[in-house]
Amino acid sequence: MENNNNNLTPKKESSGFWKRFGAGLAGGLVGGAIIVGGFYLAMGTSLSNSANSNNSNTTPKSSETTVSPVKVDVNSTITDAVNKVQDAVVSVINLQKQQQQTNGFGGLFGSREETNSNEEDASGDLEEASEGSGVIYKKEGDTAYIVTNNHVVEGQDGLEVLLKDGTKVSAELVGTDVYTDLAVLKIKSDKISTVADFGDSDKIKVGEPAIAIGSPLGSTYANSVTSGIISSLNRQVVMQSESGETVANANAIQTDAAINPGNSGGPLINAAGQVIGINSSKIGSTQESTSSVSVEGIGFAIPSNEVVNVINQLETDGKVTRPALGISMRDLSTISSQQQKEILKVPSSIINGVVIIDVNNATPAEKAGLKQYDVITKIDGKDVASGVELQSALYKKKVGDSVKITFYRAETEKTITVELTIDQTALQSANQPNTGNGN
Repeated sequence: MENNNNNLTPKKESSGFWKRFGAGLAGGLVGGAIIVGGFYLAMGTSLSNSANSNNSNTTPKSSETTVSPVKVDVNSTITDAVNKVQDAVVSVINLQKQQQQTNGFGGLFGSREETNSNEEDASGDLEEASEGSGVIYKKEGDTAYIVTNNHVVEGQDGLEVLLKDGTKVSAELVGTDVYTDLAVLKIKSDKISTVADFGDSDKIKVGEPAIAIGSPLGSTYANSVTSGIISSLNRQVVMQSESGETVANANAIQTDAAINPGNSGGPLINAAGQVIGINSSKIGSTQESTSSVSVEGIGFAIPSNEVVNVINQLETDGKVTRPALGISMRDLSTISSQQQKEILKVPSSIINGVVIIDVNNATPAEKAGLKQYDVITKIDGKDVASGVELQSALYKKKVGDSVKITFYRAETEKTITVELTIDQTALQSANQPNTGNGN
């Protein structure tokens, strides 16, 4: 029995040792974990603080406003069209002689002639009288050609052109046409790199985009761009020039693109960047009985097809030669119904046309058999309702052409062919002006 007990004692001692060893090892591991965890916790906090410190240098404060990095592609039909022609658009400066002025101190200090008798008179100096716009349409050798409005250059004693880059150059007047309100200038071409192309104004449509470029209110706002649409076609526009002559266009393009003083003579372009008209005028107000009505968005341009016809003649001859019928006339709509019935005796269904008031001797009208009180209703088969429309149709012809005229003589409708053998200049020099509009 003792032997058995002795054999059991060592086993008890060995079991206690391993228990103590296991407990010590477990405690060591737990302690190490605590130390390592504390180290990483401390380091993590430090790194976090460091990262936060760095971020504070790049992240904007909540009160700051920033620019969005989003970029919008602004290229469009309008920007592309403008880019094609903008460098060809210029400001036209009308220079005129200064008017010599006297003041209350003239008697005290003496007149200019008395004090500066050897100097040039002040009236010989040129100063800016007005500004308009123009567009360079042709470059040929050392010369570049510009089209603008006649009223922009009217009364000029000298002309300057302000180019897109700000350069001012002297310009020479080639020719003018009062009737269409067009003029052609020429300048040296050494600084010219861009010229505009003309589009076909007969193919434009109401509602299509229209872009006006020019110098509204003068060269301070040179090369301003406004856009709109073609509002209407073939508008009848009649104005008076500064010299009192009639400026008329029965085929004007109407647009709502903003046209202001200074835009006159600048181009109206289409979405392809082609010139489809030359801006000429706008309606700013209208008079209805005793009240004045403000008007916005009604501007007019001379159609490019008519512009090309006129500038080609101005380049060649310095003037436009137009055929003449040799009549004075009045719109039928201005004749009272009683006079229409008792004097003209035309059918009551005829409400539009042109009444011949007088026929000049030895003119195409007389030779063809037209007489006083005949009422013209058609030119080449197309209706004419007014003298302006008759002129517009006639002025598309050349001297030497013929034209078919349909008219009423009392109740009878007739059509004749008139040979256009003379021009307006010859007619005016051979005859005294008659009452009514001459043609």
